[in-house]
Amino acid sequence: MNVDILVYDGFDELDGIGPYEVFDYALGYAAEEDDGTTGDDGAIGDDGTTGDDGAIGDDGTTGDDGTTGDDGASGDDGGRVRYVSLDERETVTASHGTRVGVDGTLPGPGGEDAPDLLVVPGGGWNARNQEASAWAEAQKGDVPRALAAYHAADTRIASVCTGSMLLAEAGVTDGRRAVTHASAVEELRESGAEVVDARVVDDGDVLSAGGVTSGIDLALYVVEREFGESVADRAATVIEYERRYEVATRDGSRRGEN
Repeated sequence: MNVDILVYDGFDELDGIGPYEVFDYALGYAAEEDDGTTGDDGAIGDDGTTGDDGAIGDDGTTGDDGTTGDDGASGDDGGRVRYVSLDERETVTASHGTRVGVDGTLPGPGGEDAPDLLVVPGGGWNARNQEASAWAEAQKGDVPRALAAYHAADTRIASVCTGSMLLAEAGVTDGRRAVTHASAVEELRESGAEVVDARVVDDGDVLSAGGVTSGIDLALYVVEREFGESVADRAATVIEYERRYEVATRDGSRRGEN
């Protein structure tokens, strides 16, 4: 599975970095399981060596920091995760000042390098920051146009926090079940979305998460669907995150409810 996280000046750090780390670990673990090898946490690299968390690098070895290669991807077998922007640039500056390296530009939806999943973080929507925020990107229009094109090409799109408002601006959530940060819920509803009170909403090719840390739960949910519960649990364990199974699925059922 190839995952692109679309970043821009003013995106909220955790909206993008939380899912990135989950996918990075999970893709490495999935590749290890395909190899049928095990290590410290149940997986080893291609050469039989392991690190503290069992993640693998480009040469099959593992490191103390759990990284999986110079570009953050997890190898050809497991797929890749990367940060992309619409324009060619080296970094973007997130909402709290963190400078994040950009791995490349978002390809066209029909391109050979197009992602299987496009993740859209939010940030600064309610502050109406006109220079650097999700709101600013909505006003410029380039990001919504790109999202509309990807949606038309049947690519799965996942929004985190007020990233859902960028989907709304693109018309992607019109008549669709979705959620966003609590502070923007009414605005999302007014845009034509069917707002669902859940931490994560799965509406088929459109997934959305509520505020900030909900993006981690969304990523773990996608990982479990793609690679199985064991891979998702390993990713949650290595980042020491207690999963919250509050997912509203497309058939109307809800995971995590008694």
